[in-house]
Amino acid sequence: MNYTVTKPFETPHLICRPFTMADCGDMLRNWIADEDIQSEYGEPVYTTLQEVEKLVGEYVGKYGNADFYRWAIIEKACGECIGQIAFCRVYPDCKTAEIEYCIGKKFWGKGYAGEALQAVIDFTFSHTDFVKLEAYHRAENTKSGRVLEKSAMHITDNVERFRREKQQPHGEICYCIERISKTNMSNDFV
Repeated sequence: MNYTVTKPFETPHLICRPFTMADCGDMLRNWIADEDIQSEYGEPVYTTLQEVEKLVGEYVGKYGNADFYRWAIIEKACGECIGQIAFCRVYPDCKTAEIEYCIGKKFWGKGYAGEALQAVIDFTFSHTDFVKLEAYHRAENTKSGRVLEKSAMHITDNVERFRREKQQPHGEICYCIERISKTNMSNDFV
C-alpha cells in the first residue's frame, strides 16, 4: 500500500499540519482538558502541561510511521491549535482508515470540523492508496452527527472496527466514503 506521511494542507480558514511541541499550551487551553470534548470521542482528559507534552511527544515520535496520520487544526485567524483530526484506526489489508476529530468549544458553530473533514477526505484520496474512509458517532453526540451528515460521507450499516470485533453498531451511527476510480466514472459529462 502506498502511504504518505502526515503532510500539511490548508483550507480557507484552517491550517492542518503535524503537531509540534509548540501546540501544547493551545491544546490545554482550547480542548484537551475539556471533559465534554474528550469524552465525546473516547479520549482521556489531560489537565497538566506535562501530560500534554508527553502525548505530543508520542505523536511526534510516530510521524515517521507510514500508517500514522494526525493533524493539528490551526485556525488561521488566531493562529492557535483549536483541535485535531486523525486516522484513529488504519486497516492496510482493505485500504481503509477511520477518522476522528474534535474542535474546542469556543470555535464551535463556524463549520471548522466539516472543513477539516472534507480536506482530509480530499488529501487522502489524492495522496494515498486508501480506498475507503469511515467514521461514526454516538447517537447522543448530535454535534458530531451534524458534521458527518453535512459531509460527503454517507450512512452505512457498519464500519471496519465493529466488523473486526464481530459486532453490530449499538447506539452508533456509521458513515463512509469510497474513492471513486476514474475507470468507474460515467462518461455522461464528457
